Amino acid sequence: MDKDWILQKKETRRTFSKSTWIPLRQSSDNKQGNVKDVGYINEFFGCGSVAFPPESREVAESLSWSEIGIGTTIAPYAYEDGYYSAIDEYQYNDREPIGTHLVLELPLPVVGGRQWILNPDLVAALRLIKEGEKWVRPEENFVVVAREVLDNDGEQRSIEIKREFLLDYLAARKLSLRLSYYRQRVENVAALETSLYANLKSHQEKRDSGRYELLIREINDVFGGGWALFRAWRTDVDEDEDAPVMGPETDENTDYEKSQGQKGGYKGVRVEGNFWRDEWIEHQGISTRVRGDADKNLPSFIVDTDGTRLASVELNNEDVGRWLWFRPSIVNELLTLRGFSLRWFSSETGGIISTSGYSTHFGINSSDLITIYAYDVARLPAWEQHIWAAHNLAPDGKVSSELLESQVKAKPVSTHAVEELFFKVIDLLEVGFKEVLNVPIFTHEIDRNESLKQVSRFASKDQASLLRLAKELVRVFSDRLDIRELRKLSTHDNKAKLGSNKLLEDVLAQKIGQEKARKIFGPIAGAYDMRVGDAHPTSSKIGDALRLAAIDDSNSYLKQGEQLISNFGQSIWWIGKLLFEEESIR
Repeated sequence: MDKDWILQKKETRRTFSKSTWIPLRQSSDNKQGNVKDVGYINEFFGCGSVAFPPESREVAESLSWSEIGIGTTIAPYAYEDGYYSAIDEYQYNDREPIGTHLVLELPLPVVGGRQWILNPDLVAALRLIKEGEKWVRPEENFVVVAREVLDNDGEQRSIEIKREFLLDYLAARKLSLRLSYYRQRVENVAALETSLYANLKSHQEKRDSGRYELLIREINDVFGGGWALFRAWRTDVDEDEDAPVMGPETDENTDYEKSQGQKGGYKGVRVEGNFWRDEWIEHQGISTRVRGDADKNLPSFIVDTDGTRLASVELNNEDVGRWLWFRPSIVNELLTLRGFSLRWFSSETGGIISTSGYSTHFGINSSDLITIYAYDVARLPAWEQHIWAAHNLAPDGKVSSELLESQVKAKPVSTHAVEELFFKVIDLLEVGFKEVLNVPIFTHEIDRNESLKQVSRFASKDQASLLRLAKELVRVFSDRLDIRELRKLSTHDNKAKLGSNKLLEDVLAQKIGQEKARKIFGPIAGAYDMRVGDAHPTSSKIGDALRLAAIDDSNSYLKQGEQLISNFGQSIWWIGKLLFEEESIR
């Protein structure tokens, strides 16, 4: 500790009006040692807040720590005449509500303690959900909007909110938030002269729109002094009576005793710095989330081959008649966000479903770029638009032909994405084993939506990621095969040592022959070898694995990824067809 710590000069220069996080209610301290002993150190910070409308501003300016600090009573009250004051109302005088509490305090009389609750109107207006000690906003990528801090006993010590969301809410309700806070720092030293606080004197001053006070006192003066005890009792109660009744209290039926003394002897000096300040948090008149105001900070997008850009607001029209081009990497980035998913509509078109509730319809063009009708991006929330804008580029290649068929000609194509077919043929094979052979082929289920994020042509951006895609295919199919059940079906002499793919290949070979079965399993075996290449990227066998998986490495990596998924899926389809075609498996 030093003089600056106790004088708080650095802390008093900081205000919350520009901070990322705003405390709505806080009462926290950090104690070391016994308060009456030399060596004791403590730092306390308390903050209370009330939101006021413009018509209450003049009265609210006079309210400070005593009126709106953490000692403020936050409770509903029913008057005898029928008037009711709700818990979120701040009353200046009885029956005179002039402000709103954004944090409510509930006493817990039976179990003890108290509970702070973020105002339900704020929670509903910003559409928040609570996860653990945080309130998040799902439609903005589950961003943390508010959070609470608990002490070691689980008691709430602070609830604070991110400033940009608070201002949005305040603007919608036309409120200003008044904070009143107090910071105290204390250290007990053996002697002032030999401490870091030598030459300091008790004083008060106005500083940084607040009030600072330094108190230097003997510890004995703070905690020492005289004490007195007075005890009075009744003398007219007969304990042997079944139903004793006490009469009026008089000098004859009462008695008393009193004692007094001194306590003290505490050594050392208490050095105490205190700072109080009141502060307004003002909104900026814009509420894009709660009130739905137009966002003035939206990006612009490249709309023509010469790099011409148009502002998002100009594209936010169903009849805009323009398309936008994006790098395919946008899909992977969006799918890493919580709550986002990918849905395929045809071989080259699909939709990105976001937490905002929109499904952004896209197409893949001949240059492997994502093309989207401009309005479908311009209508998205601002934070999503900024992600799309980072991947926007000048047109290259035409608009996806399948996207145009759907959006312009109103004739959606009947093609299917290889990703969708991959999971469909897996399902068909599983049904065949259950219905025809009466055995399960897989050991466990998978999360289809999560797997669709990984089993995607977009995952293939270079050779390393192509190999990881192969690893994902093997994880979804080969690694789930039930080896125990397949060994029961296998007739191979060495079946106890065979892996899952080889066991399934032997089951197929029993029906169509070993050579034909090996050929059908080629893409699966190639993908398995590619998975090994992912662990050992310098392996010279990667080229052989690509050829075995029937991948044309002259194609773009996106198309190689599509081909890998397609070939793997076709192998699974042939396995099911050749095993169960006589049993009418569809």
